[in-house]
Amino acid sequence: MGFAINAAKARLKNNELAIGIGIRLVRNVDIIKVMKAAGYDWLFIDLEHGSMSIETACAISVAAQDSGIAPIVRVPYGELTMATRVLDGGALGIVIPHVDTAEEAKEIADKLRYPPRGHRSVGGGQAQFDYAPMPLGEMTAKSDENTLITVMIETPKAVENAEAIASVPGIDCLLVGSSDLSMEMGIPGDTGNPKVQAAVDKVIAACKKHGKWPGMGGAYTEELLKLYTGKGMKLLLSGNDLPMLTNAARAHQAKVRAFQK
Repeated sequence: MGFAINAAKARLKNNELAIGIGIRLVRNVDIIKVMKAAGYDWLFIDLEHGSMSIETACAISVAAQDSGIAPIVRVPYGELTMATRVLDGGALGIVIPHVDTAEEAKEIADKLRYPPRGHRSVGGGQAQFDYAPMPLGEMTAKSDENTLITVMIETPKAVENAEAIASVPGIDCLLVGSSDLSMEMGIPGDTGNPKVQAAVDKVIAACKKHGKWPGMGGAYTEELLKLYTGKGMKLLLSGNDLPMLTNAARAHQAKVRAFQK
């Protein structure tokens, strides 16, 4: 029987950076091998923004399992039934955006963790185990331990409640969504602003206190990535497929155009 180890969670457990790449534009399994070859640990498969379907997200997730790069899916706010569907369909982790309170975090953990930790329904055989028949208790316990549950901190209210959110059993990571946070703070796009840095410090402190992993998204320049990893961020969303593709293509054509005498 095979078992798809969650590479992102394994790295976090070893106190290593788990570096992810956002998948929003590309909607086929080729992106798995591309990003694995590039050295990424996990795919941030985005169902909140863009038009990717659940079917496509699950197909990418199942294919990614054998590659050693972890498929982690962000679902829209409040879509916990969608989250359980993509977990049943092969995802090794879920990201829930816009979580402001411990009460919301408790509901997320309750719906996405199997008993006795929560009340997630059992959907039958899983791709994580090559669909092999196995004792139900063994399958659910092993699957639960391998699943990475992440909530996003994207408002001043969420930052204020970071310690309470981090204290919730069943939540693994608190990921600061610095783009939305900067918007909510009235400093759009200024993801290196001292206000954002102070929020990050508070989230990291909360995670350390409660044994959770802090994560960061939205700060993609080399300077900012160095800043926030230096502060202690561990689950790192380091960029997205669309800007990486357009930036590389734009830079390359400019070089080629410059060859003309």
